[in-house]
Amino acid sequence: MAAMARDPEQALAHGCWVKLIGGASNQDLAAIEDLAGIHALAGVHCIDVAADPAVVAATRRGLAWAESHGAARPWLMVSLSDGLDPHFRKAWFDPQRCPPSCPRPCERVCPALAIDGRGVVEQRCYGCGRCLPACPLGLIEERSQVLEPAAVGALLAQLAPDAVELHTRPGRLDAFAERVLQLAASGVALRRVAVSAGLEGGATAEGLAAELWQRFRLLRGAGFRPLWQLDGRPMSGDVGAGTAHAAVGLLERLAPLAPPGPLQLAGGTNAHTLAVLGRTGTGPRAAGVAGVAFGGVARRQLQPLLQEAQAEGRRLLDLPRLWPRALEIAAALVDPWLARDVAGP
Repeated sequence: MAAMARDPEQALAHGCWVKLIGGASNQDLAAIEDLAGIHALAGVHCIDVAADPAVVAATRRGLAWAESHGAARPWLMVSLSDGLDPHFRKAWFDPQRCPPSCPRPCERVCPALAIDGRGVVEQRCYGCGRCLPACPLGLIEERSQVLEPAAVGALLAQLAPDAVELHTRPGRLDAFAERVLQLAASGVALRRVAVSAGLEGGATAEGLAAELWQRFRLLRGAGFRPLWQLDGRPMSGDVGAGTAHAAVGLLERLAPLAPPGPLQLAGGTNAHTLAVLGRTGTGPRAAGVAGVAFGGVARRQLQPLLQEAQAEGRRLLDLPRLWPRALEIAAALVDPWLARDVAGP
């Protein structure tokens, strides 16, 4: 692992921030606990999970394990949306409607292994949507999950996260403003409020920048410090090298126009992202990057080990023959970013 450990704010300033995305709709508690523990020990600065009490409790158990093994505690971030969002949905279908002869392409393409003979395992599904077009009969549908406004303040007070991420889209400024008011009313002292947005629905970089400036004024007016998550290609980081270009391309278009605050890559990020930025990650393309978030790729690469542990009915964290290998895999993804220093000491 990288030799120099920085606290989250230092990491943002030095371009070596790394976040683990647990999946805003993922409620697989055993996997969340193991992923949190392994990646905290690997040195990530933030772990972003669903705003759900059971999920947050599982995450904290994983963090406690990592601390007991010498890790610094990363920020705990919870995700909310200001409206319908692919990050806050789950797939659903009635397995009784599936013909016995179906080759089950939905099961093959699911990165979370959330589809079996009983349909969709709701706790594992994190809403990537790859199964929807895969079904030859179009039997799979998506079901969105949006937290009701009245529940936000009390839930945040209960969860007491270090940071919150708000997923937004162009045209939803009023809904975003409502969420900011709810964050303020919760009374939780948030280190950062991350804003996740991308070029969706035909938006241009100029149009997205204008929307982010509006959100910047709302956040600063409420006393919050923003972090901009540039969602290049949502929930596609484990697909291949090509997806890394989407996040970097969005950075290049938006960086000269964005409001003040760190810019973090997401959506399509994977082991190829740093190479797309430049071999050292310190060239002109990389100058404005505060860090990266890994989601699908981080979850999928540990999936075989998670399955092996779950087959035994135990935590991966409690199996000395497995967790060091999991740590090695996670560190290979995280270490190149931890080693960056684009701002100097």
